[in-house]
Amino acid sequence: MVIRARENVIGAWAFLLGVILAIVIGLSSSLVSIPFLTRYSAQVYGVLVLLGLVVGFMNVGGRESQNFLIAGTILVIVSRFGMDSVQGSLIGIGVGGIVSSIFGALLALFVPATIIVALKTVFNIANI
Repeated sequence: MVIRARENVIGAWAFLLGVILAIVIGLSSSLVSIPFLTRYSAQVYGVLVLLGLVVGFMNVGGRESQNFLIAGTILVIVSRFGMDSVQGSLIGIGVGGIVSSIFGALLALFVPATIIVALKTVFNIANI
């Protein structure tokens, strides 16, 4: 019988929902036009930011914060540089805009989560 911890269930679901929503936003911006996402794009990105805050506050703490910070920082840096590079290199085959949009939506999710975990780690180091 598998024993599962229940303390991070909300954060784990927020993370999964955020990644799925980021991919759907990225695909809908260039490939398939979804009128709801186009009309409410600012609010949808706001939801991604809120999900990132939930992930940062609830899902990561203690020993795994260093691993999350390394992975989150790498993801944010690569996504930002990837947005610029794929726009020019993959534009001929029509994938550049889609990949760039997915990277932008992932940034909206991971930047707040990484900032929150970094602040929590600094406060833990300072013993405040």
